[in-house]
Amino acid sequence: MTSPAADSENGERLRVLQVIGRLNMGGPAHIAALLSGRRFDPDRYETLLVHGSLAAGEESLAELAEEEGATMRHLPELQQPVQPLRDAQALAKLVRLVRGFRPHVVHTHTAKAGFLGRQAALAVRPRPAVIHTYHGHVLEGYFGAAKSRLYLEMERALARVSDCLIGVSQATVDDLVRLGVAPPSKFRVLPLGLDLDRLPEPPGELRAASRAELGVGDGEILLVFVGRIVPIKRLDLLLRALAKAREADPRLRLAVVGDGEERPELERQAAELGIAGDVRFLGYRRELRPVFAAADLAVLSSDNEGTPVSLIEAAAAGLPAVATDVGGVREVVSEETGILVSPDDAPALAVAIVEMANDAGRRERCGAAARKHAIDSYGAKRLLTDVDQLYQKLIAARHKL
Repeated sequence: MTSPAADSENGERLRVLQVIGRLNMGGPAHIAALLSGRRFDPDRYETLLVHGSLAAGEESLAELAEEEGATMRHLPELQQPVQPLRDAQALAKLVRLVRGFRPHVVHTHTAKAGFLGRQAALAVRPRPAVIHTYHGHVLEGYFGAAKSRLYLEMERALARVSDCLIGVSQATVDDLVRLGVAPPSKFRVLPLGLDLDRLPEPPGELRAASRAELGVGDGEILLVFVGRIVPIKRLDLLLRALAKAREADPRLRLAVVGDGEERPELERQAAELGIAGDVRFLGYRRELRPVFAAADLAVLSSDNEGTPVSLIEAAAAGLPAVATDVGGVREVVSEETGILVSPDDAPALAVAIVEMANDAGRRERCGAAARKHAIDSYGAKRLLTDVDQLYQKLIAARHKL
């Protein structure tokens, strides 16, 4: 393997291996697709995106990566949950792939891919630059004490062989430093970058048509949640808050975009709360613009988040937000763009929803500010530039070793 500097001088593109656990709905898949496609300077980079298998009930975003022009390789053994034999098979295949592709950079996303991909990167010489992005983390609140401790020790060991650790928000990095994963000097904050051009402010005719399709009447206030229907998103909390808020303002309705393991139980909960007729479970929708056009307010009730893609996309469409103050949410939602409430507090969430529902002027002002913040801070061009500069810096540093 020639050096990166020699490859560059000879006109050979620099090879980047992106590894992600699965291309499911969510921020990690969006970022991996963007960094693997034609927009990431194909004249200088040759990128291969390796992805694992979806979990049951998840919707694939592989089509998004295809649209970006990504070259992909599916690794079926790379999947959740932890299974030693299957994980060993995935690692062996990753090692063979790394030795064949000979990347200058290995960039991993999500926990399982980070664990296996970074180990595989050590199988070639000269060793590539090794980068892992934390789009959030599972080191607190997901598992029991013993398993969390084991995963923490694994992350600490892998951090020592990584050239750079990326957090998608300052809150994520602060958490990881507090947990002792690595010192602050090993981290870099790179906010998400998304293709927000496809979410222009919706015209009035689209709003009217979309609200009619969803059965939202004139004067009703539509809340929208977008994301996986899994425990960490706390949709049970959101439904309780909605039921409470409707006591004060019966105009409120909710559209849930996404799917997952908890949907049947949540549908039962909505019926028990007497709001089944006011909640629409829409399943996965690739095209969000019509739903955002119909909505008046974006909502998020999670117990944990990295940087919430759904709120960024909603903001780009001009929606204000009410959300729980967890992880990197406050870097997306501020007093100028919405309301933050404490996690696991249904009454506070209900009060915030009613407050925004009853003030059309505030919704309009917050929506305009949210759109400006999203476009200025989370555009695709900014992320591509930041990552390009990081890769060049790390490749140069590896060459000097």
